Amino acid sequence: MRLGSVIRKTCRRWNIPWDAHELTFSCFRQQAFLSKNRTCHYLTHAIQIAKEKHAFDFWGYVFMPEHVHLLIWPRNEQYSLSDILQSIKQSVSRRAVAYLRKHNPAGLKWLATGQKKRPYHFWQEGGGYDRNVKNRESARKMIEYIHNNPVRRGLVTLPEDWLWSSYRDWEDLGTGPLPIDKESFLMT
Repeated sequence: MRLGSVIRKTCRRWNIPWDAHELTFSCFRQQAFLSKNRTCHYLTHAIQIAKEKHAFDFWGYVFMPEHVHLLIWPRNEQYSLSDILQSIKQSVSRRAVAYLRKHNPAGLKWLATGQKKRPYHFWQEGGGYDRNVKNRESARKMIEYIHNNPVRRGLVTLPEDWLWSSYRDWEDLGTGPLPIDKESFLMT
């Protein structure tokens, strides 16, 4: 949608019962806010809280320096992806801004929007990208794609070398920062 000289992306979400969802969202102005372990920990905590609040299983993830890929499966017939994303993103934003206000006020300039109403953004405005995943084979391919993001970008040689990923969990090489729900994946 175009409003004057401002272009706003619109994102249609299809909350279809029993579909999994691959969600991708980016940091404000594609900045590498997730290159810090602190902000990645904020994100893992927010996802764990949202998972309980919104009743979804967590099948895969990778946190890249400037964006995130998640694969989730809502357990209830009625759900709202917008509410799930709001729970995750809002929590991380608030914690990051609070941290910077207290420990590094000069760092707030990287989140500054120039707007009075919402002076700071951690995440890029808009809904990000949402893809419905309808079967296990498509979900498996999506997980593989997610895990190979750091390799494609040249950040690591092997997917298991990237800390902020579910790869090690899926390959039984250990556990990553977020527990995944393999059981529900295998039962769908």
